[in-house]
Amino acid sequence: MKRSLKIGLVDLDTSHPASFAPILRDQGHEVIGVFESGIVWPTGYAETFAREHAIPRIFSDLDDMAQAVDVAIIHTCNWDLHLARCEPFLRAGKGVLIDKPLVGNLRDAQTLLGWAARGARIFGGSSLRWAREIHDLLAEPEAERGRIHTVFAGCAVDDFNYGIHAYALLSGLLGVGATSVRYLGQSLQKEIRVAWSDGRTGLLLVGTQKGYLPFYATIVTDSAVRYLEVDASRVYRALLERALPYLGGESDFPPLSLCELLEPELIALAARRSWHEHGAEIHLADLAFGDPGYDGARFAAEYRRMRLTGTETFKVYADSQARSR
Repeated sequence: MKRSLKIGLVDLDTSHPASFAPILRDQGHEVIGVFESGIVWPTGYAETFAREHAIPRIFSDLDDMAQAVDVAIIHTCNWDLHLARCEPFLRAGKGVLIDKPLVGNLRDAQTLLGWAARGARIFGGSSLRWAREIHDLLAEPEAERGRIHTVFAGCAVDDFNYGIHAYALLSGLLGVGATSVRYLGQSLQKEIRVAWSDGRTGLLLVGTQKGYLPFYATIVTDSAVRYLEVDASRVYRALLERALPYLGGESDFPPLSLCELLEPELIALAARRSWHEHGAEIHLADLAFGDPGYDGARFAAEYRRMRLTGTETFKVYADSQARSR
């Protein structure tokens, strides 16, 4: 019998908490409370959010929330704070779902892996990894669709906070095993090549452009060419369906290991280093703790400014998020 979970939402920075809440209830779970630290929103926003979404409790302390919930969902837009947000729940033996991107540097990735190795239940990342369109394509017999050898994929808005969706889409289609990354140049968006250990190749376009782009991929097999656009209205549900049985203890086996889940972030870190090194080929095995990675605090400050002022850049972002509900 499916277990009904008590869920806590940590930080309300993005549109995701409002999108997740009705899906969680529809899946039979209870959203019992929120914690809001004010990274993006002014004082009083948590009360407004809780009232609008019929959430009974507002927590001011994460240790208190950790005692009350079965699973926490970390929506903090400053990914450099994800580990600190996770710790109270992991100490209490609770599962944690970390919204994308999981981490912004290698040191944080290694910390998460260490926690998982000691038994912590951690899941998350981009929901694009679980897109129905990917599932349906890969479910076709290889004899019919052909062996996938090249994928061209992309999306718009920014390099990492939103760009991680493109990396996850690529990983969903080609699986784990990426070995190296090379920045190829930039016309409008950044062009990135990702090599797999068995010779398969991914080509990505990420970063800012004028308008919204769907999540898209052209898939080349040894016998055909396929094109897909992801229906963003279905991706959150697919992620939660996969994550919560494991995080809530109904299953002891995650849909993917944390090491596998982190591969899109590691590819993105290698891409960042490659464009800073003028197109050098960067092997994932050569990523170093000294590389600062993507700056979560800087992104959060800019994200706050965009949300509170309604800049044109944020309008593009908001339009993309509306398509995901």
